[in-house]
Amino acid sequence: MKLVIVESPAKAKTIEKYLGKDFTVRASVGHIRDLPKSNKDAVDVEGGFVPRYQIVAEKQKVIDELEREARKADEVILATDPDREGEAIAWHLAQTIGLKKPKRIVFHEITETAVQDALKHPRAIDDELVRAQEARRVLDRLFGYDLSGLIWKKVRYGLSAGRVQSPALRILMEREREIRAFVPEKFWVLEADLKTKKNEKFTVICSEEPKTEKEADKILKAAQEGSWSVKSLEETEAARQPRAPFTTSTLQQVASTRFGFSPSRTMRIAQKLYEAGHITYMRTDSTNLAKEAQGALIALVRDEYGEKYVSPRVYKTKSKSAQEAHEAIRPSNPRKVSAGGNDEQKKLYQLIRARALASQMAAASIMRTKLTATVADAPDFAANGSRIIFDGWLKADPAARGEDVELPKVAAGDPLTLIEARSDGRETQPPARYSEAGLVKELEKRGIGRPSTYASIIKTLEDRGYVEKQGRTLLPTATGDVVSSFIETNFGDYISDTFTAEMENELDEIAEGKRKYEKTLKDFYSPFNKAVKSKAKIPKITSMGDAPEEFPCPICGGPMEYKLSKNGRFMSCKRFPECLGARKEDGSEIAPPKELNEPCPLDGGKLIEREGRYGRFIACANYPKCKFVKKDPVEEAKSKTGVQCPVCHKGEMVERRGRFGLFYACSNYPDCKNTIKARPTGRICEVCGSLMMEGTKTIPERCSNKGCPNHNPHKLAGKK
Repeated sequence: MKLVIVESPAKAKTIEKYLGKDFTVRASVGHIRDLPKSNKDAVDVEGGFVPRYQIVAEKQKVIDELEREARKADEVILATDPDREGEAIAWHLAQTIGLKKPKRIVFHEITETAVQDALKHPRAIDDELVRAQEARRVLDRLFGYDLSGLIWKKVRYGLSAGRVQSPALRILMEREREIRAFVPEKFWVLEADLKTKKNEKFTVICSEEPKTEKEADKILKAAQEGSWSVKSLEETEAARQPRAPFTTSTLQQVASTRFGFSPSRTMRIAQKLYEAGHITYMRTDSTNLAKEAQGALIALVRDEYGEKYVSPRVYKTKSKSAQEAHEAIRPSNPRKVSAGGNDEQKKLYQLIRARALASQMAAASIMRTKLTATVADAPDFAANGSRIIFDGWLKADPAARGEDVELPKVAAGDPLTLIEARSDGRETQPPARYSEAGLVKELEKRGIGRPSTYASIIKTLEDRGYVEKQGRTLLPTATGDVVSSFIETNFGDYISDTFTAEMENELDEIAEGKRKYEKTLKDFYSPFNKAVKSKAKIPKITSMGDAPEEFPCPICGGPMEYKLSKNGRFMSCKRFPECLGARKEDGSEIAPPKELNEPCPLDGGKLIEREGRYGRFIACANYPKCKFVKKDPVEEAKSKTGVQCPVCHKGEMVERRGRFGLFYACSNYPDCKNTIKARPTGRICEVCGSLMMEGTKTIPERCSNKGCPNHNPHKLAGKK
């Protein structure tokens, strides 16, 4: 009997279908060993940066089972993912279970052909890949823990820094400072609605944007009083080339733009598709396609769209660190039009399939048109149009098409009639903040991080409270600002683009056998550790600058300053601790703690009424020893909805706040665990009997049950 070990149960289930009775497939359920949380015990720096791994507590049962199965097996095959992390997991499994000569196989798609082919070409565990992953892990731990410890002492307890997290935060803050320093300038945009002799209407825009209202009024007057005619009509044919098949970075960017998926959500969905055998491995920076896969895509294009749509292409990978043995993300079987266990999986699969097909198709031909209109005593006005004359690769990916803008067929000298001319005063806009897709693109361009880290970098910044998502935009918080400013001032060299990108390249060189593990870590850590120790005596940051004069201290009337708490920025009296006056960032007063005349029901201590991030609450004075907390009665009343829980019929649906924001849950928790995402309206769904909840402007009310057709009532209306 042969034992095959993979990471996930889903992957094990898929592989099991392709292997006979002689194989047993088991899953390690991710990593089984990791560095301890305490930094003192994590790495033996003096002994050569030796990591001291320990078994992940909840994995002992998994390890025991794997050991039993390994003892019964004639052969153990490690089939973890085909990257550094997968190689490291394979090595940890061999070390922990005590495997003497395990076989290592890799495949980039979970299909019967790929798995059987991998079994014919086993190899030993690649020690250099393992060392590269170990170096990354140790380096991140040393950087993060040493620098975070200093930030705790000098800024605020609980804050953190990271080798790639901090450069990403710096990029966001640099843009934020550009926005703050931006001085808008006024300009005017002039438009005119015109029509031809055949009554065909179109809009033209002035080629100049005057800086003063006087200039704008002069042009507007000429446009309203003069005679219009066609100056020229230019048509040029342009080719729109298809893009390369997806890499991790480009998949995250397009999924964010088209579907609003966060990078971490995209990777979770892609992982499910990979483990089910629908797509190739989703962590890659290569645009390469295997010859067989390219042939299958070309054959499908020929069959579905015809010979004129076929255009075989080979794409050159831009990333220096890309491993060409890896492939781009593509469908395992492109003839499968739809795949996935739910809507989001199907969406992502169709996107991956469309991009892969389009990559082997002919360019689209687009006719671009520019119509220039003229009027006496005014600059030219113009309109731009385009129409597709051959759709090419857009046939496979119509969502990338955009709208055609048709302009009327006219000739130079043709008269035009003015319908309306108008002037609109505007201001120049600051550079836009980064979206998640934009930050991923920027990180890749600067060589910061690798495909497997982009999603976790952004998630870490959000989880730490350093950035907030506003729509699709990433907005640095006050906490993110102060942390980034501190690191930039004191450790700017260590979070620069150059240093971070060079360190990534050095880690890649360890994987390639060109650089030694211990020397790489020593060259980094010796000067870094000295730099951290040299900052031990710098003063603690207590102030983030003066507050506006319009907000005096509510107690003594004196000036206030900004400070940082675990809940963000607030205003504090400059006379603190003599005066306890405080305001929120918006200027509203923060009431001081108030002692109540009732004992804590848990330990008998005094109860104190306090102001928190989400309103007033009552807590025990012996916190953190006693963790009794309850909402202020006024705040509690605000959270009630008056809607009975339809599951237990005992509790009431009340407002709660979790790590992902507001939600509504039964007050009878934990006996009843019914929850919904939005405020209940009190009505019951006519289709499934679940609570109806508030929706959006376009869908005011919807069913709270995601599986109910009435969750998307606009689609129901469309079917009717």
